Amino acid sequence: MWLAADWEDYRLIDSADGEKLEYWGRYLLRRPDPQAIWLDKSEKKLWDKSDAWYHRSSTGGGKWQFFNKKLPERWTISYKSLTFNIKPMGFKHTGLFPEQAANWDWFSELIKKSGRPIRMLNLFAYTGGATVAALAAGAEVVHVDASKGMVSWAKENVLSSGLGDRVVRYIVDDVVKFVQRENRRGKKYDAIVMDPPSYGRGPSGEVWKIEDELYPLILECMNILSDNPLFFLINSYTTGLSATVLKNVLSMTIGKRYGGVIEADEVGLPIHSSGLVLPCGISGRFYR
Repeated sequence: MWLAADWEDYRLIDSADGEKLEYWGRYLLRRPDPQAIWLDKSEKKLWDKSDAWYHRSSTGGGKWQFFNKKLPERWTISYKSLTFNIKPMGFKHTGLFPEQAANWDWFSELIKKSGRPIRMLNLFAYTGGATVAALAAGAEVVHVDASKGMVSWAKENVLSSGLGDRVVRYIVDDVVKFVQRENRRGKKYDAIVMDPPSYGRGPSGEVWKIEDELYPLILECMNILSDNPLFFLINSYTTGLSATVLKNVLSMTIGKRYGGVIEADEVGLPIHSSGLVLPCGISGRFYR
């Protein structure tokens, strides 16, 4: 498992009974997590001291309950030299997946050690965690997401991290259509990161279902990879999709053409109180 163990401003305090308890900077949040099927809580007293608690509804969705009147609408946390804007938002999210720091560190080292200019494409780029990390490592980035609000949030994260002078393009578009247009334009990328949803819709109602669309998208992306690609990263939070699946699809596509190293595993966060690890999705990596 690839662990995001170097956080200082974020800490997973405890996890049990379908929930997790986390410090995001100074603020303690309580959120659902379906992976935490065990029942024993290690920090029993802290669970009732959260600043905010996201309650799942039995009919779907849910809502935040706020206990701290001084909890700001948004605040920032840092990971090493990177700074991210955080806010409790719909469907339990905060605008950042802290476990992805394991991947940020991995590809940042590849970029820094490459000794050449790297042009990276970030697909389903959300609020830009990978974009910020790649820019800080010295890459040029094209950031693509179908949500205008998420792209605006990514811009804020780039600026908050002091990277406003770096080369980055922000694109609000359907990912598949954008990749196809880049191919027609003859654009090439040395690295691609994608974080596809299990299910979603594009800005014009395009339907995305990962089981049907992931493999064709990888094939489309191969058309815009440079002759000497540095890395290709796929992240997934889809229940039932295993790390082996990601390793297989990368081996049959990117690996078959370029060789290199193909690996896949879970990503996770250490649980501070118990010493256990909370699994937080899977990643597949190609690199040379």
